[in-house]
Amino acid sequence: MPESSPRVSVRELVLVPAIITLAVTALRLVGELQRWDERFFGRTGGGGGAIVGISWLPFLFGGYFAWKLVQAGQGPASRGRAVGMTVLAIVIMVGTMVLAAAVLKVPPLGQIVIACLVSLLAGWVATLGWPALGKVLLVYALAARVPVAALMLPAILGKWGTHYDALPPNFPPMGPVATWGLIGLFPQMTLWIGMTLLSGFIVGSLTAAIVGGKGRQAVASAA
Repeated sequence: MPESSPRVSVRELVLVPAIITLAVTALRLVGELQRWDERFFGRTGGGGGAIVGISWLPFLFGGYFAWKLVQAGQGPASRGRAVGMTVLAIVIMVGTMVLAAAVLKVPPLGQIVIACLVSLLAGWVATLGWPALGKVLLVYALAARVPVAALMLPAILGKWGTHYDALPPNFPPMGPVATWGLIGLFPQMTLWIGMTLLSGFIVGSLTAAIVGGKGRQAVASAA
């Protein structure tokens, strides 16, 4: 990619996807409060894989972010490394969870905590393969997940009957703020941040591998 290629800012890349994501969150909330079709607006804990939701969006926007970065000369220094670090991140994530559940027999609540932490670790590992994409995905992840974390507090306090306030099975009794901290704030700022990074890199690293293009520093070094 030529040195004259215009750089794109993180704000420019993230603004519209963040607005779309917020709109989907609002639609999801309205659909659940109005008791619309469960297939699209699931109200069980975790969302039940409902079609209307924001967990699918990082796959879409990861490819979009990657394409825009490559076009602006901000692609990965090594496409192979970008893909390789993403694969390593997936192995770390899956391997740790299998080890915790099948080998160490960690209780369900402990598995949730481990999943939250290892997800964040896996997202960071993927970022090492393409820091520019990692920065964009992190900002997008925060823009997507901070509103959800904030929304979950009034949902839990008001017992709205949505997936935003649904409790995991066998969840111990505790106050609403403590409940929000454990099932809202902590997972949204760890598990879902990491999963957004990882999901975005799965598509983003493959996009870079297909369309080609390297970062400016790598191009300059090769010249």
